[in-house]
Amino acid sequence: MSLKLFGRFQENMHDEALGSYRAHLAKRRVGLAAKRCFDIVVSLLCIIVPLPLYIIAAAAIKLDSRGAVFYRQLRVGCNCDELNVLKFRTMRTGADKEGEITVGSTDGRITPVGRVLRAANFDEFPQFLQVLAGKMSLIGVRPEVPHYVQHYAKEDYSTLLMRPGMTSPVAIKYRHESEMLACSADPERTYIEEILPAKMALNRAYVAEFSFFNDMRILGRTFKCLFEKDEAVGEKQKITER
Repeated sequence: MSLKLFGRFQENMHDEALGSYRAHLAKRRVGLAAKRCFDIVVSLLCIIVPLPLYIIAAAAIKLDSRGAVFYRQLRVGCNCDELNVLKFRTMRTGADKEGEITVGSTDGRITPVGRVLRAANFDEFPQFLQVLAGKMSLIGVRPEVPHYVQHYAKEDYSTLLMRPGMTSPVAIKYRHESEMLACSADPERTYIEEILPAKMALNRAYVAEFSFFNDMRILGRTFKCLFEKDEAVGEKQKITER
């Protein structure tokens, strides 16, 4: 089933709607090369420097609940290749079978240590290993699970022309997405019909306007937003009771 589904995704990568995006990226080869060099240097630093914290987090996860230290989730990567995104496990084992959407920090599937890791965004740090390996980038479109890629419009596949990123304009705006969905009567429907289309518009713009300097602005905005109120939090009331 997975091979058939990903095969369908890959067929969509040949659609003519992606032509302008391919042309833009072809003109940005120097920027893409600079982006890859930056990825290697920063990911190495983010693996080596906080190494003691990785060890502490792993030990805390094992002591807190039964299961593996790491969690791998199948997502759609560059050129529609399969990508198993690596994270520190923050939920009880098997929680993903109850649904792929996390609805708020009070979601009962999240473990006590998991809440701390999520609050600090440290659960995402193992992805620096995937950045170093060339499977991901520091800045780029966040990879989606196959279930939601099935809802992509043809032009949305342009976002799969580049390596998926750890942060992006969407990741910044919707960094409290789970709290937004917690306000909805039907989180799955709200995500597919409202949030996903809004995300994809931002993601397409990122690819269409890609430059190395724009990536640096996004990275700076990522650090800055840690001290600001999330833009999306203000939209919670629009979703309530839907």
